[in-house]
Amino acid sequence: MRDFIGYGANPPSALWPGGAKIAVQFVINYEEGGERNVLDGDPHSEVFLSEIIGAQPYTDRHKSMESLYEYGSRAGFWRLHRLFQEYELPVTVFGVALALSRNPEAVDAMMRADWDIACHGYRWLDYQSVPEAIEREHIGRAIEMHESLTGAKPLGWYTGRDSPNTRKLILEHDHFLYDSDAYSDDLPYWVKYGHRDHLIVPYTLDVNDMRFTAAQGFNAGDQFFNYLKDAFDCLYEEGHTLPKMLSVGLHGRIIGKPGRIQSLRKFLDYITRKPKVWVPRRVDIARHWIKRHPPK
Repeated sequence: MRDFIGYGANPPSALWPGGAKIAVQFVINYEEGGERNVLDGDPHSEVFLSEIIGAQPYTDRHKSMESLYEYGSRAGFWRLHRLFQEYELPVTVFGVALALSRNPEAVDAMMRADWDIACHGYRWLDYQSVPEAIEREHIGRAIEMHESLTGAKPLGWYTGRDSPNTRKLILEHDHFLYDSDAYSDDLPYWVKYGHRDHLIVPYTLDVNDMRFTAAQGFNAGDQFFNYLKDAFDCLYEEGHTLPKMLSVGLHGRIIGKPGRIQSLRKFLDYITRKPKVWVPRRVDIARHWIKRHPPK
């Protein structure tokens, strides 16, 4: 069943720590090395989320596409890492397991920074039409690989391009605190799955640098900054009475480019000058909600 009501006219007071008016949560999507590539047995090259808008699927290697993704792991990730370390702000990484396995130095940097690494699946693929058995196998493989890389099972999950089976399949595992395969609210919420209460920490596709690579989207850093600022200002004002959360989606190969990173720096500078702003990891939001807003 679909839920068109949610919290309705009376959402709960989030009760963020320190009386914060807003929770601003940054996600770095680490996908580089998990995208479609014929070297990994895929039938064609990647077509999604790159500087080549409207890319065609090549049945051979697409060297330009490969290098655009490689930029994210080779340069863009480290630019983001330096920026968030400079501002001493935590992030959550949505890490594709195969991609993480191909850059252990980046994983080590994430862990030393005490970032929350949620699982972004085994491969960076569209699972809408993938058979349930294959998706189940990929989820199991992703969890196993994630644990071998980080030393612990993931507490959060985000497929991104999920299937009708995804949530059911991740709930075959009992270690997840939350998933983020939803965009339907400005607050976390509980869903009933069978006899189990499961927490959703919603994500975003609009406050997201992916729109730099969309036909209708941001074409310059000032547009991204203005969108970030407007979203923050709206929720910050609402936070006088009903605090919410703002998710910001980032990718090393997109916002990590020199012509875009300054817009993110300006936004970090803007929000860190405001009082009563909480910048947590996604797992911190989940733990807060579980403690302060348990399922009824």
